[in-house]
Amino acid sequence: MIHQLIFAHPKPGMSEPAFQDYWVNIHAVNYASKITQIRRYMVDTRVPCGPEPEDPLFSGVGEIWIENEEEQLASLQSKAFLEGARPDEPRWAAFWRTVVLDTTAHVMMEGPPLSRDASLVKLFVLVKRKPGMPLNDFRSYALETHAPKVLGLPGLRRYYQCHVRDGCYTIGETLLDAAFMLWFDDVAAIERMWESPEYKQLVEPDLSEFTELKYIHTMATEEHWVIGPAFR
Repeated sequence: MIHQLIFAHPKPGMSEPAFQDYWVNIHAVNYASKITQIRRYMVDTRVPCGPEPEDPLFSGVGEIWIENEEEQLASLQSKAFLEGARPDEPRWAAFWRTVVLDTTAHVMMEGPPLSRDASLVKLFVLVKRKPGMPLNDFRSYALETHAPKVLGLPGLRRYYQCHVRDGCYTIGETLLDAAFMLWFDDVAAIERMWESPEYKQLVEPDLSEFTELKYIHTMATEEHWVIGPAFR
């Protein structure tokens, strides 16, 4: 199954709260959810965590689950997309700053059952592999060497690694190679994790072994289910 991640930023002149409200309560409900090929859909809205940037790189993430490439193509050719969701995007999002990743999700820690009422905070860690590192080596290191270190972090409740799919590399490099997703009870738990010996002595130094540090981007978010967690 394709787990698509859409990272978006408000259009010029639109506040982050207005952008998030429009995405969750208008675009997602009235437009995106009408695309029948979408099996499950969530919007993650950015929440303050750590030092606050003056202009956040992204203010939200759309998560879309689609069965396969054929269904994805059908969704992009559908009336609901071409006459609904796509024309609505400029009303709230700066499309030139949007980043879309088609990924395969690897569940490293399943955690508690997915629920519409869950209050966990999700931390995204976006990464690009080190220059010259073969893609398969990056994936193997992330899944087999790095993940066990992350699993020892204090307060971790759920952990996925979403790796960009092979088809995205057919005509060149992708902007990013993976999005790591870590769930915690709240923002305070994330900030305590960043200060922990487990992070500072094991996880943080290990990132330099397989990622380009200058491209790492982190963002804490709250989840808003639109379709799901059960697949339709």
